[in-house]
Amino acid sequence: MPVSSAQVNISRMLGQQAERVMALGEWEERWQQDRIGFHQPTVHRMLEKNLDKVLNGRTGVRFFFPLCGKAIDMKWLADQGHSVVGVEISEKGIQQFFEENNMTFSEEPVPEIPGAKVFRNPEKNISLYQCDLFQFSSSIAGRFGGIWDRGSLVAINPKDREKYAALIVSLMDQDCRYLLDTFLYNPDQYRGPPFFVPDEQVRSLFGSSCNVELLQSVDALTDRQRDWGLDSFMENIHLITLKNSSATK
Repeated sequence: MPVSSAQVNISRMLGQQAERVMALGEWEERWQQDRIGFHQPTVHRMLEKNLDKVLNGRTGVRFFFPLCGKAIDMKWLADQGHSVVGVEISEKGIQQFFEENNMTFSEEPVPEIPGAKVFRNPEKNISLYQCDLFQFSSSIAGRFGGIWDRGSLVAINPKDREKYAALIVSLMDQDCRYLLDTFLYNPDQYRGPPFFVPDEQVRSLFGSSCNVELLQSVDALTDRQRDWGLDSFMENIHLITLKNSSATK
């Protein structure tokens, strides 16, 4: 089958960021210096708008938040009767989540991951693991009925995307509904993060084991992206479900 010019262009654009690497220490440094422009002080509008599609009539859903930071979305879901498990490299970010939401927390080691800790609220419906995401697995906290990926796939190093997709799929329960937020822009103008992740790559990463549905595409260009040198910035929301699962029905 001949390769289309569109495919060639996407490959070229992905190549612009293919070797870009952010070490874990750089992310921790951003937290220490409060350079966390990726944090949003309110519930993400895309989660609010699409929550019904994720819940699909279910109550008490276990949600996973990869690279959770101190997202207010976690408390918002817990307040609605769901439970949340997050993974974040920055201990400062995790502690700020509990402190800024006036929540007390416990702190315990994670035997399966040397050096890792888990922070929990007294109700134990929010558990945040401070560790490298790629050290996390379903053997530590089980599988999940919902995943909210805002700022995770677009933040990991591009070379790790296949490993990331395999991890996420391994964390999906049979009825899991995975909401994924991605960005489209010209990587010639900005090197990331957040990184450019085209729809074609989302389908390539997850399509063999999952159904991928584009729910929404919106113009998300603000002065922040203009300051990065961008003149176009689209935000896409995908709903991903395991093939042959009840979540697709």
